[in-house]
Amino acid sequence: MYSELSLLDLVLNASLVVQLVLVILVLASLISWTMIFDRSSVLKKARRAADDFEHRFWSGGDLSALYRDLGQDEKALTGLSSIFRAGFKEYVRLRKSEDSEPMAVIQGSERSMRVALSREMDRLETNLSFLATVGSTSPYVGLFGTVWGIMHAFHALGNVKQATLALVAPGISEALVATASGLFAAIPAVIAYNRYSSKVERLSNRYEEFMEEFSTLLQRQGRS
Repeated sequence: MYSELSLLDLVLNASLVVQLVLVILVLASLISWTMIFDRSSVLKKARRAADDFEHRFWSGGDLSALYRDLGQDEKALTGLSSIFRAGFKEYVRLRKSEDSEPMAVIQGSERSMRVALSREMDRLETNLSFLATVGSTSPYVGLFGTVWGIMHAFHALGNVKQATLALVAPGISEALVATASGLFAAIPAVIAYNRYSSKVERLSNRYEEFMEEFSTLLQRQGRS
């Protein structure tokens, strides 16, 4: 009498290639979930830090005082704080030069902010490429395991005189587990990648808008 196989039985009785595929997909899924939680925390902190800094920046306080306050822990600065300090630091340095032109000072400040922005975007986008890779390749890796498992199941039928569904069903079932595992690894990675990419883009736009507004303020301050 045919007994229903459990998922564990299907994995343990699968061919070596299918088992290797399943191990790869499980590892990819575990790493993806680790990165998903990590990026969620990083992006939440980045948004809150941007809110806090903009509140301080637009509160009408002295920019020099804000610059000095941020300088107390410069290595820990991220986001708008890092961009502001990089731009204002270069602005102050260039203004001390006797032959500096106002436009050259502003352009130098903007270049420093661009460098800080590039570093910040690299930090925010860390591991997103891995999520994209897992999301795009896992279904194909799972499909490879499925095709191999089905080939192995049908090849085994050549050794029996009478082929029945009961003989081929376990092999096909264990092969389809690879497809399911590929989708299990891919779907969360794709959803997380799309969601976090959107959040990173919104933060990038927010940083660039601040840079433009800050440059305008520096130009006004330079004329005064």
